[in-house]
Amino acid sequence: MMALAGSAMGYRFVALDPATDAPAGQVASQIVADYGDFAAARELAGRAEIITYEFENVDAGVAAMLMAESYVPQGSELLYTTQHRLREKRAIEAAGVRVAPYAEIRSLDELREAVRRFGLPCVLKTATGGYDGKGQWVIRDEAEIARAYESLSAAGTELVLEQFIKFDKELSVIAARSPQGEIKAFPVAENIHVDNILHLSIVPARVPAETLKEAERLATRIAEGLKAVGLIAVELFWSASDGLYVNELAPRPHNSGHYTMEACRTSQFEQHVRAVCNLPLGDTALLTPVVMVNVLGEHVAPLVDHLADRDRAAQAERLNVAPKLHLYGKSEAIHKRKMGHVNVLASDTEAALAWISETNIWRV
Repeated sequence: MMALAGSAMGYRFVALDPATDAPAGQVASQIVADYGDFAAARELAGRAEIITYEFENVDAGVAAMLMAESYVPQGSELLYTTQHRLREKRAIEAAGVRVAPYAEIRSLDELREAVRRFGLPCVLKTATGGYDGKGQWVIRDEAEIARAYESLSAAGTELVLEQFIKFDKELSVIAARSPQGEIKAFPVAENIHVDNILHLSIVPARVPAETLKEAERLATRIAEGLKAVGLIAVELFWSASDGLYVNELAPRPHNSGHYTMEACRTSQFEQHVRAVCNLPLGDTALLTPVVMVNVLGEHVAPLVDHLADRDRAAQAERLNVAPKLHLYGKSEAIHKRKMGHVNVLASDTEAALAWISETNIWRV
């Protein structure tokens, strides 16, 4: 999606990806190699004037090498920071933004003590790796402590325990910063997860106006404090009684920012290209209410059939919504794997949510 947006701006792309039929390789040249392959990275450096990453599991050492041999506007320091939950939390705090109370866990005894301090439930996570709920364990009972420690410590990385935040909404803000220091934030998304996988992003988020302003302000502060270049996604918990906490960061285009493709004057993908190329950042204004719904492997066939049916299309006309389907070109539709998304443009988000419900495809 970044290559498609950048190609319209006149740029050409080459991608490094271990998959032989990678989505980016379908619209750009491709080097097939692992992300930690130094020789392949050097080939990439020889073929590209600007190098960007949009995936955290890039080897930080490879990114550092590329900085010496090419131009990597994002740098390797932010990647190094956000690949490790403890480093990330400390960096967020250094930027003057609060995170949920946490503790580094180096032994079972330390875990027991921290659980007593934070209370139950609380969340044990691996410091590195993990996404869509992997690499974490919600401890709800003292009997789970030893099992949680044994399970996650097997990964061989540091562990971090977080106090469980009783939030009312999960939110996210995508901010962009250019090398010259210009920063712009996209409208706040309200996110709903199912089985620890993002299901819906609702924009405008259904929270008070002052919360929207504060979330954008925090994202801007983090982008500036961490000297991010390109996009940085800031995931937050919001409690009506206790305000905002930052949960995690992602220094790249983000699933919860896919709604920008049709709903904003500038998409997150175009904005990332603009930022890393040091162009003036685009207008982030929201043009229409929108709900982004993720398409997992089990949704692809019924969704395509639904959108091809003229009688069912009348449902969209009745609700005055415009569903925009984006499939990613992944080789196999695997259950629970993200295969695409639909941006449902509407006069209001309730109409978009009604369309998603009435399709009966996303049964949750």
